[in-house]
Amino acid sequence: MAPHDPRHNSLVRWIDARLPIFTLLRREYGANPMPRNLNYLWIFGALALFMLVAMIVTGVVLAMQYTPNTALAFDSVEHITRDVNYGWLLRSLHATGASMFFAVIYIHMGRSLYYGSYKSPRELLWMFGVLLFGLLAASAFTGYTLPWGQMSFWGTTVITNLVSVLPGGQSLTHWLWGGFAMGNPTLNRVYALHYLLGFVIVAFVFLHIWTLHVAGSNNPLGIDAKNPKDTLPFHPYFTVKDIFGLALFLLVYAAVVFFYPDYLGHPDNYSPANPLVTPAHIQPEWYFLPFYAILRSVGGVWFLSAKLLGALALAASVLVLFAVPWLDTSHVRSARFRPLYRPAFWLLVADVAVLGLCGAAEPQGWRLVAGKIATTYYFAHFLLLLQLIARFETPLPLPTGISLPQPAPLDGHAIKPDA
Repeated sequence: MAPHDPRHNSLVRWIDARLPIFTLLRREYGANPMPRNLNYLWIFGALALFMLVAMIVTGVVLAMQYTPNTALAFDSVEHITRDVNYGWLLRSLHATGASMFFAVIYIHMGRSLYYGSYKSPRELLWMFGVLLFGLLAASAFTGYTLPWGQMSFWGTTVITNLVSVLPGGQSLTHWLWGGFAMGNPTLNRVYALHYLLGFVIVAFVFLHIWTLHVAGSNNPLGIDAKNPKDTLPFHPYFTVKDIFGLALFLLVYAAVVFFYPDYLGHPDNYSPANPLVTPAHIQPEWYFLPFYAILRSVGGVWFLSAKLLGALALAASVLVLFAVPWLDTSHVRSARFRPLYRPAFWLLVADVAVLGLCGAAEPQGWRLVAGKIATTYYFAHFLLLLQLIARFETPLPLPTGISLPQPAPLDGHAIKPDA
């Protein structure tokens, strides 16, 4: 056995003979072959896993001090911040961590869309990722309710009211609230759900990683590894890259936590919830703003109310992502070799940014019109543009291998990768 192999330890060998966990870790995270050309955009999956662990650890500790009661919830959060030893740090790590988590997730999803990581054989991997995004959104939404501040109270009221547009929705809304209005039963249910969702997410992360290891990682060229020279072992080549990326990420995370802990929060949420006073402008956290803009931008028609159409559009904006592997029929994965898809992708990024700005503003004037146009393009990109691009686009020639990505001509003949 090689000297660097941790199994040379007798205790490790004893455990591994009965539960081969060390063999599994070495195979999947040590010697696991990875495409050698992965860039730093591939570290965001590891960053997301780190943030999940950080959110669960800080959340469990905060739960020990939080009181899920409408009369005491806001004061218990203030108590954590002001009186509990390092409570201000734990709360800031958790609250700011939600924003950092979603920033990482959006970049991770954007990278997958750009490089075609949702294409065969990774369709299930992508679908698990979209499902995880939905679960994270649910967890963030329930967590936003817990401080029982003015904005979180009314934001929760608006979103839970959307259920009432469904058949039998009024009864379902009352069941969610635990009564005829939001109150103490609502807060207890949200608290229990928020605590539970963290562990449900862990289970689906396991499935997501398992699927990744079965299908293998995509790469910036979007081509499969064809020979051993196209790959490198995960450790130490990519663990070093992940650690370096994590160090840079922690610098940004710490800067926000220590210098701008309240910058991403809404001022109205720093006052207790008042069911008798509606805020002038109800606004969710920044990572929900594009979807909030879609919700508000859909108007009613003669047979459907604006509220129902808005709820359907909100659900469709996430559900359409599940179908992306089949909506994009191009056989080329990476946008590097797709001259029409590449600008369309960046237009989608700009469109989502516009939706975010519209979601943060009051729905009137030119912002309302911009929100409607951006919503239309969002759905047109997936439901129409992807098919048109795949039909009319002429992709650039694909490289013949990862170890020699772009063969250069030599005396009229292309250089072939080494065998």
